[in-house]
Amino acid sequence: METGITFTFAAIFLGAAVLSSIALYARQPIIIAYIALGVALGPFGLGVVSDMELVSGAGHVGIILLLFLLGLDMKPIALWSSLRQSTLVALISAVVFAVAGYGLSRLFGFSGMDALLISAALVFSSTIIGIKLLPTTVLHHRHLGELMIALLLFQDLLAIIVLVMIESAGAEEPGPGALVRPLLTLPLLGVVSWLSVRVVLLNLIKRFDRYHEYIFLLSIGWCLGMAELAIWMGLSAEIGAFIAGISIASSPIAQYIAISLKPLRDFFLVVFFFSVGSGLDMALLPQVALPSLVIAACLLALKPAVFHLLVRGVFDEPKLSWNLGLRLGQCSEFALLIAFLGLSKGLLGAAAATLIQAITVITLLVSSYLVVLALPNPIAIRESLRRD
Repeated sequence: METGITFTFAAIFLGAAVLSSIALYARQPIIIAYIALGVALGPFGLGVVSDMELVSGAGHVGIILLLFLLGLDMKPIALWSSLRQSTLVALISAVVFAVAGYGLSRLFGFSGMDALLISAALVFSSTIIGIKLLPTTVLHHRHLGELMIALLLFQDLLAIIVLVMIESAGAEEPGPGALVRPLLTLPLLGVVSWLSVRVVLLNLIKRFDRYHEYIFLLSIGWCLGMAELAIWMGLSAEIGAFIAGISIASSPIAQYIAISLKPLRDFFLVVFFFSVGSGLDMALLPQVALPSLVIAACLLALKPAVFHLLVRGVFDEPKLSWNLGLRLGQCSEFALLIAFLGLSKGLLGAAAATLIQAITVITLLVSSYLVVLALPNPIAIRESLRRD
């Protein structure tokens, strides 16, 4: 059934309002309601929402805005210090998760190439879940927040390299230049952003800061413009948006921008979680149900334990390490991108792509439950744990 943009958003937000009400009455995290709605109304469910290109595009805007707001809370010096501290933890954990994912995939009979891409997809933790459930005013400026953000950013860089490798492997003339390009263009993007802010953006903000509508428009234009520039330079839109945020984090107006953009971010994030649920192919799901459950269960146990051991060994902070491990105990939205790109390039089978999607959804749901029920977060069921 062909649907327009009004019908699509009406179905998503009316349905989300109904299911969220039920979830809150049942004392459940409302993120689960958004994903469940996507499964029910998406093309593999009732098919009420059919324009998935619109849905996935709008959801992607939500991630871009989330990374932009995250950058607004990170001073460049603190970010650099956290990245240096987290490198060892990020690299060792990536190797452990990749080996585990490859071994489990082969155990369930997937081919070598399928297992390789499955293992790559399972390495990363979700930036959107980690930051969405991180109390802004409590943790962003503490060691836990800084370390978790640094780990997620390091994983994002690794994910970009993986995506470039998949693009290169699927191209007619793959070459090493495609792999080196992101590493060279990232510092260049940072320099361009810094110069643009110092020469143009801050002067405009100082001159017209009393016009709130103008500041709102300028900040959105800056965020999306840097995201598009990053794509043009061979990086991801998320990285561009994050750098855009960091570049104006030292401005006195940064917190006003962050507060004004939060409702817009939440609007698009609802659509993102809907798209996660709607991407599950229900016809192939029975075929991969057992390996999905087994691998998801292993990851949900393995990721918190590995992060706990590594963070405790490097920083000697037992309480912080368990907190961090639980918050990073899921698969990432990058896993969905790897599944889509691998399938479109002919490098990944349909069953393997559905497996990645199913594992990602399962770990997102269970990990959200654990964080919402056990750790301080903005949407906690218990008042004692609710932190905004």
